[in-house]
Amino acid sequence: MEKTIGFIGGGRMAEALVRGILRAGVVTAAQVCIAEPVAARRDDLEKQYGVRCVPAAADMAGDCATIVLAVKPQVMAAVLEELRPCLGAGHLVISIAAGITLDFLDQGLAGTDCRLIRVMPNTPALVLEGAAAISAGPNCTDDDLTLARRLFEAVGKAVVVAETYMDAVTGLSGSGPAYVFDFIEALTDAGVKAGLSRDHAQTLVLQTILGSVRLAMDSGKHPAELKAMVTSPGGTTIAGLHIMARAGFHGIVMDAVEAAVKRSAELGG
Repeated sequence: MEKTIGFIGGGRMAEALVRGILRAGVVTAAQVCIAEPVAARRDDLEKQYGVRCVPAAADMAGDCATIVLAVKPQVMAAVLEELRPCLGAGHLVISIAAGITLDFLDQGLAGTDCRLIRVMPNTPALVLEGAAAISAGPNCTDDDLTLARRLFEAVGKAVVVAETYMDAVTGLSGSGPAYVFDFIEALTDAGVKAGLSRDHAQTLVLQTILGSVRLAMDSGKHPAELKAMVTSPGGTTIAGLHIMARAGFHGIVMDAVEAAVKRSAELGG
């Protein structure tokens, strides 16, 4: 039980985590169990990763010291009710369901004395390049946090934050991929408008963004400094940046994140 990790739900995010932790050697396939109600999905996961799959959460909870709740928020209450009789003080429960608070988990698992962690991952975890924020419940140990970080750093990068910042995380990195995809689409359309084929425009845009992110990560320079490196006096870049500044691009991005943060708080409330 000590080294076994159970996943409740075998969806895309759970699969990404399984793939990541197996690749990173956090656990072996024999130490992973997934509770997934759809038989075809169980067969696929077993065949692809060599892990054990069972139909229901109650079938595996007793065998797993760590349980990851990878289910939709709307079914969380029912899952917690099913799990409650199977859990005790030896269990660490990690939820990746958006908007599900530590207090909600604590109430749903009342009387079990299990330790609780809430995580907000994002969709780039599907390609092992995710960003996750981790918030620990009051009974969690340093070892619990270390394990949670190992799990989510196997699919990207992870930071530990107080739960009060989870709405900010949701609006920034949780919703952030959609902002980036929208920017990718806009840049690609701009290339097409300028006469490039869509295939060429998209290839150039994707590589430009990928390379820019890598430069920002590896150089350690402030984004403003990197921007200045591209911006020659009287050149093409400053002409484009002038239009973006006049349209309030910087403020628009900040407003978008602020709106998402506010909406996250509304949904959580």
